[in-house]
Amino acid sequence: MIEVENLTRVFRTYKKPPGFWAGVRGLFHREYVELAAANDVSFSIGEGEFVGFLGPNGAGKTTTLKMLSGLIYPTSGRARVAGFDPSRRESAYRRIFALVLGQKNQLWWDLPAQESFLLLRHIYSLPAAQYRETLDDLVDLLGVRHKLGTMVRELSLGERMKMELIAALLHRPRVLFLDEPTIGLDVVSQKAVRAFLRDYNRRHRTTILLTSHYMADIQELCDRVIVIDKGRKIYDGSLERLESVGGKKRIVRFRPLQVPFPGLTELADGKAEATEDGEVILHVPSADVVSITGRILAAGPVADISISDVPLEDIIADLFGRG
Repeated sequence: MIEVENLTRVFRTYKKPPGFWAGVRGLFHREYVELAAANDVSFSIGEGEFVGFLGPNGAGKTTTLKMLSGLIYPTSGRARVAGFDPSRRESAYRRIFALVLGQKNQLWWDLPAQESFLLLRHIYSLPAAQYRETLDDLVDLLGVRHKLGTMVRELSLGERMKMELIAALLHRPRVLFLDEPTIGLDVVSQKAVRAFLRDYNRRHRTTILLTSHYMADIQELCDRVIVIDKGRKIYDGSLERLESVGGKKRIVRFRPLQVPFPGLTELADGKAEATEDGEVILHVPSADVVSITGRILAAGPVADISISDVPLEDIIADLFGRG
């Protein structure tokens, strides 16, 4: 469904030194800097896949989504979505995909959402029966029927995001690009949006590419992740395999009843962390968990002890650090 080969986008920006006279000199001579927001990125996504697209701020995630949507042109490389070249911006292509940007609205701010939905119906030339059927299905799934007549500016952030999803899906796209759809939402709204997206993907086999900084979004929705950093792809594979990278280590937490705790520096090669409330945290190899736990219990009395996996956020951060 989506094929990306060596996709690159370079932005040329003006570098202005501080000060008034530097601005005057800039009128006659300017120094430019080129930045590759996406650098030789390649991947392919099959029909019906739900793929997470991860990276730190400025890694090139949104730039890649915009190139796949035809909003900006690639500097070099090639992209195909459902057989279409996004950069040609053909009307037939625009009818089969949707882009939802978590920090930008497509709905009219001073009108009820249902008015914007009617406008979209005419833009996409949707038959009345199909429009009504799709709208009824979406508003019931997201539980916002009672808010259709409310001005968009008066909706909560979670309600607005649900309306944005409805607007994106009215024409039943085959491909959905989601850029931070749960940003700023409370826990209840995040769970509602995740449940909706998971159900929608299974029912309609819509191909979805999701960017998010909330690892809960990725863990609940995606079986596969693509990670980019500084414009380059550094990982493409199953979420399970990515989590197994952190599986080589475990986190041991315990709360000693005796301070200082004997032999603490030797437990994890001197890398033990102590929190303000007196808890001690050790990152240890999985193979050493049993022996180190035994040494902790033998060294002195402890109030409690627990063993947990390394959080996905830490695994991703480690990938970024290694580039």
